[in-house]
Amino acid sequence: MKTLNVLLWIAQFVLALPLVVFGGMKLFLPIEQLGILPWAAEHPFLVRFTGSFDVLGGLGLLLPALFRIKPQLTPVAAIGCTAIILAGAVFHIMRNEAHLIGMNIVFAALGVFIAWGRFSKAPIYGRQGNLK
Repeated sequence: MKTLNVLLWIAQFVLALPLVVFGGMKLFLPIEQLGILPWAAEHPFLVRFTGSFDVLGGLGLLLPALFRIKPQLTPVAAIGCTAIILAGAVFHIMRNEAHLIGMNIVFAALGVFIAWGRFSKAPIYGRQGNLK
């Protein structure tokens, strides 16, 4: 069980870091500077919208578990992150950019792993020793 807990923490950090970093870029950089996103100029609202959810999801993967305040939110955040990531894959497919969804698949798998592990196999308990 300890090994699984360590693997889940690693997965949480591996998934949270790019979500917070790239989500922050989508939120705070001018649209013109987001050359890595060829669709940004066409959909500026979508850039800001997804950026906010990326940052919130990434923080949700870590903060409740780290501070042990409402730790049951961590697997919920993992489900939300997985949904966002899969929606991004669908968006790429709709734009005939299916070759770009490799990382989406990897990150979605991490999200599913985190949700499964934190809901059932290695939940994090709150400060009072319960799941609340």
